[in-house]
Amino acid sequence: MPHELNGDIAARLDEIGRMLAEQGANRFRVNAYHRAAALLRGLPQPVSAIFAAQGLDGLDALPGVGPRIAHAIADMLQHGQSQLLLRLRGDHDPIGLLTSVPGVGKALAWRLHDTLGIASLEALEAAAADGRLAQLPGLGPKRLAGIRDALAQRLGRVRTAQSTMPVRVPPVTELLAVDAAYRQAAAAGKLVRIAPRRFNPTHTAWLPVLHTTRGRRHYTALFSNTARAHALHKTADWVVLYVEGQRADSQFTVITAEFGPMAGLRVVRGREAECLARYRRRHAS
Repeated sequence: MPHELNGDIAARLDEIGRMLAEQGANRFRVNAYHRAAALLRGLPQPVSAIFAAQGLDGLDALPGVGPRIAHAIADMLQHGQSQLLLRLRGDHDPIGLLTSVPGVGKALAWRLHDTLGIASLEALEAAAADGRLAQLPGLGPKRLAGIRDALAQRLGRVRTAQSTMPVRVPPVTELLAVDAAYRQAAAAGKLVRIAPRRFNPTHTAWLPVLHTTRGRRHYTALFSNTARAHALHKTADWVVLYVEGQRADSQFTVITAEFGPMAGLRVVRGREAECLARYRRRHAS
């Protein structure tokens, strides 16, 4: 029945809205998810039919939905879950997401995450397209082609003419500023703390979360709750920044460099050269 699918997705949109409100997000953003939930409950047809016929454009065209919520709905329709909802719960697992792609095992997933800063399927596809994957030792042409084909199947239905336009990547200055604001607010005890389900058997609310905006970009900042962060005792150092843009979402990890010319400084993984140039400019001035 149409209302069953729409109602299920609407319930998750409402949950996103409630969690955003509890975590101090902008009220306009909160209300947008509740409005979208109400819209889906009133649709005369299943939202999956709209997505199948018109793709992301069809979802975006629904009154009051817009590109960000359209992506969230498409995520639920395609993957059965919402990455946004998982990260609001503190349960986002980038390694698990990457290993869901045929050809990407755990070892490669960690290399992608640690070396290139990749934590989403969209970022993995971009790295396959711009040649960064081909430069990884041990990743042959056949395996690379298989990963590209798998990503094309997973992401192909959300392609739009707009999504092929260049997406502005947040400058490292902005990323480092959000990182600093998050760590300062967390240290001062000013942030709501959530109890992630992963690696938290006592259900302790230990993970501070920050929602903030820079221009048209929405940021969610949290300390890393990955297995690697726990193993290396970096859960109070590595900061994951989730960025919701107008046309695409992205994710970055900021760490304290332990060696090299930036030792002791905050660095955006995968964008070390830009960070080094920034610090050199600041030192020169």
